[in-house]
This record gives sequence, C-alpha cells and structure tokens, in this order.
Amino acid sequence: MAAAAAAKIAEVRETTRVERIGAHSHIRGLGLDESLEARHVSQGMVGQVAARRAIGIVLQMVREGRIAGRAVLLAGQPGTGKTAIATALAQALGQDTPFTSMAGSEIYSLEMSKTEALTQSIRKSIGVRIKEESEIIEGEVVEIQIDRPATGVGTKVGKLILKTTDMETIYDLGGKMIDSILKEKVQSGDVITIDKATGKITRLGRSFARARDYDATGQQTRFVQCPEGELQKRKEVVHTVTLHEIDVINSRTHGFLALFSGDTGEIKPEVREQINGKVAEWREEGKAEFIPGVLFIDEVHMLDIECFSFLNRALENEMSPIVIMATNRGITKIRGTTYKSPHGIPLDLLDRTIIVPTQPYDEKELREILSIRCEEEDCQMSDNALTVLTRICKETSLRYGMQLIMTSNLIARKRKAHEVDVEDIKRAYQLFFDEGRSVQFLREYQQEFMFNEIDDKDDMEIETI
Repeated sequence: MAAAAAAKIAEVRETTRVERIGAHSHIRGLGLDESLEARHVSQGMVGQVAARRAIGIVLQMVREGRIAGRAVLLAGQPGTGKTAIATALAQALGQDTPFTSMAGSEIYSLEMSKTEALTQSIRKSIGVRIKEESEIIEGEVVEIQIDRPATGVGTKVGKLILKTTDMETIYDLGGKMIDSILKEKVQSGDVITIDKATGKITRLGRSFARARDYDATGQQTRFVQCPEGELQKRKEVVHTVTLHEIDVINSRTHGFLALFSGDTGEIKPEVREQINGKVAEWREEGKAEFIPGVLFIDEVHMLDIECFSFLNRALENEMSPIVIMATNRGITKIRGTTYKSPHGIPLDLLDRTIIVPTQPYDEKELREILSIRCEEEDCQMSDNALTVLTRICKETSLRYGMQLIMTSNLIARKRKAHEVDVEDIKRAYQLFFDEGRSVQFLREYQQEFMFNEIDDKDDMEIETI
C-alpha cells in the first residue's frame, strides 16, 4: 500500500512539471557565434542569416546600454520568422535585461489612454539596478539559551553564541529576536545571517562540522562551510526593478501589492518626473545604474497616427529603450488617416528606423524547421512523410504545415502506430483546409452562404492575390 501511494505521489509531481508547447517554444537564442555570425541551424533558429546577423548587432547595442531610443523594423511576408527572431532576442538577452512584448492592437483594449499604455510599456522596458550596503552578522550557532518566565507571562530573555573560524561572540537577545529564532527554527549547528538594520534572520544551512548529526538532518538539509573572518560584515545587496514598477509602488496606496493585483491604472506625469529625478540622482551617486531593455511591438501597423506621433517623441528621450517593431504589410493606409505609406507607418517615423527584411524560407530550410518542431512536439515522423509535409508547406504556408504535425500524429496514434507516415499526412491534409482551398470552396459555394458580397470583379481580384 505504501509503495502504491508513493508511486501515485510521484506521478502527481511529474504531472506538475509538464510544460506547454508554444509556437516558438523551441527557440533558445539567436544562434550566433562569438563574432556575431549566424550559424545556419542553431538554438532552434533556421535560415534568415542576414536578419539574425543584423539583430545580433542590435543585441550587442542593448548589452552595451549606451545608446537609447533606437528603432528597428522587422519587415517581411507572413511566416518568415519575425516574431521568432524577436523571441530569440529575448532569450539571448537573459533575465536581467527587461524585454516587453506587446501587439499593436493591445492599446485599444486597455482601460487607459493609448499614450499611457505606450508609456507604461516603454517604462517596463527600462530596468534600474539599485545597489545598497547593509551590515550583517554571519556565523555558526554554537548555543542558544532562551529563559522563559516560570509563570508563562512576561518578557523572554536569552543568549546566542555565534562563531566563525576566527572568533566567537555572545549576543544578548530581546523578545523580537527570540520570536524570530523560534519562527525560523534555528538550532545549534546552523549557519545564519542577521540583518542589523531590520533584525531579519536567515538560515543558510547546516555547518559541515555537524554533518554526522543524523538525527537532526533530513533529505532537504543543505550543508555549508563555517564563515571565515569577522562576525560583522558589510554586504552589498543588488535589486533589479523596472521604472514602471517604481512608478506603481510610488503612485498607489497599496504600494507593491498593486503589481500583483494588476490595479496599475493611469499614473500622473508628476510622479514619473519625481522618480526620474531621484533615479538620476542615485545614478550620479553610484547607487543605481540603468539597464536599457527592448520594447517589441508586433503588428505595428495596427497603431494609429496618434501612437506613431507619440513614439516619434518618445524615441528622442534619453529614458527610452530600443524599440523593435514587426509588420507584414506592404504599402497601406496609416490607421487614422486616408494617406498610404510603406508598411502603414508614417514616413517621419520610418526615417528613424533601421529596416531588417526577412526572406521566405527555401525547401531545405522548411524541412529543417519542421524537423525541429517534430522534436519539440514529441512526434516521430518518417522521412517520406517529412518530405510530403515540406512540399505542402512550400505550396501553402509554413504555419499550415506546422499545424498538421500534431493532427497527423494523433491520426497515427489512432491506428496505434509509433511513427507518422505519408498516409497520416494525407488524411490530415484532407480533413483540414488551407487558405487556398478554403477560398476555392467559398468561390464554388458562395451562393449557399449568407450575406454573400462577392461579385465577378471581386472574384477576379481573389484569383490574382
């Protein structure tokens, strides 16, 4: 019975570790070497060598952190890996550099003005690394003596003996410190740190000298060396926050709790001005440093003329991140106007950007991408089936081909096969239409549908697309 219960617990724990597979979950980085040259296949990225090399230079610019307010535009056909390149950049930057991703249509659904939504996104993309020094007491607990009143009522008193490899000292304990020690379950042999400013006690682990105390140790016990030198030390603590988090903390009555509740709302410009001044003061004193990050705006053509005008002004500010935009539009109308422009972006903003084009994948690259996605989705596929799927992608689109991987895998499982074959791909292809066959179907049966507005002229236009 005990073994069965343990097996069930292990099964539950294993289930909690399952990760969701997304469209770009296979991407680990940009796939560049030390000289910023793009490898053809690396870290989940395939092809787009010129575009990845260009974004590698942007990556270096972000890491140096000296240039603010630059804009980059990723322009290319649908399915040429624009969002994949942005995801790769986010992975390459790591956790310390802020990376904010948003869609151009997001700003219309938020309960705030468009410019406020853009301002918050910009300030989420700028990090501040704050350094502060604190005095701590760090040592191994030799003995704890706590005297409680015989009546049970009154203040507790006690003594704490701490040691390092060089010295040993006795400290008198007050009521609050005794409560903290009891709460942390500190016992002799533990290595602890005490923050002198706040009185916070932190257990670092058990001393290696007590490694033989089998009755006092468990599976999760961590052993550490006895500290060296003085008991009292000065320690530098580094906190990394974004400017937006500082804005929220200083503009809401609940402070940092507003970050968890999501009640950020609109923030007054006066608050931001004061924060900018204070952070600039800290930077001059050496207490803080800026970490300019990246703001990625996908489907940027969905922004209107007001947003583009605001971005123009925001890029001139020294407190501005690197802005990377992506679009798949050609010459089209600027939203909010009757004027046409390349990519649906005003010419004055377009003039500020460096444009990185993305090219369609060739057949060899499509096969490599599908192979990586099969591995990511845990799908075994035969060479012939992969060849057929590659040809389907070539004739339709890469996105449609990637959708057929899991559907054909489920069809193969239904016939209890461990490997997807050509017949499974054909079956999935027959069940699920691509864009071209869907248009053809509508053209044949357009009179059967409600609200049909296609005449012969529109029919000719669809054929030429």
